[in-house]
Amino acid sequence: MLKDFKPVLSILLRFIIIYLVLLFAYQFFLNSCKGTGLDSFSRIIADQVSWIQNKIGYPTELYDDIKNDQVWFYVKNVYATRMVEGCNAVSVMILFVSFIFAFYKGTKTFVFVFIGLVFLYGMNVVRIVGLNIVQTDHQEYSKMFHDFIFPAVIYGSVVLLWLIWIKFFALKNENS
Repeated sequence: MLKDFKPVLSILLRFIIIYLVLLFAYQFFLNSCKGTGLDSFSRIIADQVSWIQNKIGYPTELYDDIKNDQVWFYVKNVYATRMVEGCNAVSVMILFVSFIFAFYKGTKTFVFVFIGLVFLYGMNVVRIVGLNIVQTDHQEYSKMFHDFIFPAVIYGSVVLLWLIWIKFFALKNENS
């Protein structure tokens, strides 16, 4: 009876192991950044968001709040939003990578993960730029965009990538 479930259990076990390894590695990284302000990965994203906003006509400066592990976006002479570790989408990327590697298909798995991570990274930067624009120009919509629209964008992107992986790679018959 258990033999019937072996493929599903194998995929589930791979997902859990990969997810936990990546999660603990990320937590180790975060612990190594304690007391230094916002972690370096999140800071890179904040710098890129600031650069894009300056290029598209939203003058932006960043202000470090080391004590609270955050960076404030000062956009158009207003403290618009703040960047905290949770804004960097790493937890979403860990879920994405774990799922894709659970359905491992050789070298193309690494290629798809790389392309997917670049896509998710870009989507996250655009998401933060969008949130800053909404917060600066249409503050009445900021809660809706922060709590619903932009999370749907980033999680929807992950689901779209998962569906592409399953339909075109993971379940594709290797013999045909």
